[in-house]
This record gives sequence, structure tokens and C-alpha cells, in this order.
Amino acid sequence: MSAMRAQLVATAQALFASAPDWAAIEAAGFVQLLVPEADGGFGGDWGDCFAVLQVAGACALAQPLGEAMLAAHLLARAGVVPPPGLVTIGSGAGAVTQGLFTGWVAAVPWGRDAVAVLAAVDTGEDDPLLMLLPAGRVTPGENPAGEPRDRIDHDRVTAVVLGRADHALYGAFLRVAQAAGALAAALDLAVAHVNARVQFGKPLAKLQAVQQALAVLAEESAAVTMAGAAAAAALDGGGGPFEMMAAKLRTNMAIHRGVAIAHQVHGAIGFTQDYPLHPLTRRLMGWRSEFGGDRWAEVLGAVALAEGGAGMWAGITRRG
Repeated sequence: MSAMRAQLVATAQALFASAPDWAAIEAAGFVQLLVPEADGGFGGDWGDCFAVLQVAGACALAQPLGEAMLAAHLLARAGVVPPPGLVTIGSGAGAVTQGLFTGWVAAVPWGRDAVAVLAAVDTGEDDPLLMLLPAGRVTPGENPAGEPRDRIDHDRVTAVVLGRADHALYGAFLRVAQAAGALAAALDLAVAHVNARVQFGKPLAKLQAVQQALAVLAEESAAVTMAGAAAAAALDGGGGPFEMMAAKLRTNMAIHRGVAIAHQVHGAIGFTQDYPLHPLTRRLMGWRSEFGGDRWAEVLGAVALAEGGAGMWAGITRRG
């Protein structure tokens, strides 16, 4: 890890552990991490983003950091100056007429607090990425962790076209990074619990079945970390779509197995709302279904069928 990234991680750990409000996160500059220095940003890379969001996931940070970071990156890529305040991301459907959008955007993270939403919109002809100003009528919603996932209905609001709607891929990367941190934190909690808990006259950690379960959880956690790091490296190298899809799909598999194991080794205490495992696993289950869910399996399967076995293997080794 470079000295700059290590400093970023240390700063993130100190700030996120204190459950900061949004103003503190903005003031720290993390939102501008992926914005080039020439545009007033930090000039970080996707590896830096992955490292910071791992910390956010491990701390169960209840703020839209990843969404705001991605929005800032997409706006900078399009050469658009962001409005002051929270800009988040979403997907929806509707129509654009003379620069005005009528339609809806659903499951918008912190939509109720946003000054603008970058939305991939199905217009029936194409799927442009729009910046919608101002926000429309908000219907509150929540994810499994109780974080805002709102529906916004728009009636002829100003829409700025930003280009291609590829934000779902980048959103999948955000969730991989957050899940990597959350799974690692869940593993740490599980290990600490089984070493402290005594049953049948010895710590739970001495039971072979518990050791085997923790080994599987450690494997799943490591798999997500490695898949996410590979996706970050691919993005920094100018590629990334294949790696982001594969990483998100692998993360979904790890969440399915890892959450169950973490709760099994904790027993009933893991389901207690005040216990620190609870906010981690609730977020993990919500992240699993966001930004494509398991849909990426269909896309990757189509790629495999098109390339054939030899072609697929050559592509994987080339990317590696």
C-alpha cells in the first residue's frame, strides 16, 4: 500500500468510526476522491476508492459516501460542474422532451436529502444518464438496514444529459468494496466471539465444526477482497466492465454464505439489534440485490457462450 493510500485509510478509519454526519464527510474531501486535481478534486484512483469504501463498509457507515463519490466522478467525466450539496444516483424510466424529464427514479440512496440525482433512465429508445434538477416528489423507502432508498417522481424537471448510462457497473463496484469491508468486520467479530465464549468447558473456537465454519467465512471474505482489488486494478488500467460484473457476482455469492455463517457462530446474540454484527449483515443483504443483483450472471454467461471455452479462458488469462 502506498503512503498516500495508507494515509487515506487511516483518516477514513478515524473519521468513520465516529459516526460522522454528512457535513463532516464532505469537509474531509472524500467525495472528491475520484475527481481529477485539475477539476478541484483529490485525483485518487479506483484502488484508493476501494480502500476507503472498505473502511466505510467495516464501520457500517450510514452515509451515501460511495454514491456521492461516483456521482462526482461521473459529473467530472462529463465536464459538468456539480451543484452544491449531495448528489446521488439512481435508475428509472420516463421521457425527455426539450430538456425536461417526466418519469420516476426508484430506490434512490438518500434521495430525500439530495439536491440532484444522476439517473440512468429507460426512455424506450436509449438509456441516457441524466442529472435531474431539482428533485421531484419523494416517496420515502428503506433498505434492510433502514437507510433511505426513496422513489422520486418528476414532472417536467430540468434534465442534463451526461452521456452513457454505465453507472450500474460502477455502482456494483461500490457495493463490492463496501461488502469487502463489512465481511472482514463480520469475520473479526465472529473470531472474537468464539474465542471468548466458553461451552462444554472450552472456548467455542476449539470446536472443529466452528473452526471449519470460520475457515469458510475467511475464504469468502478474502474472495471478495481479491475480486474487488482486481476490478479496481482493471479500472485503473483503462478496462473494468468484465471484472466489475464478476466481482459483484462473486460478492453476492460470498454474502449468501458469509452472513449465514457469521450468525450461526454467534448464535442468538447475532440477531440482537444492538450487537455490532447486526448493522453489518443487514447492509450486506441489502447490497446484494443492488446494482444488478445476480443479473450479472446472465451477462457473463452470454460472454462465455459467445467466446467459447478457449476464448473465455484466453480472455481471463489476458485480463489477469
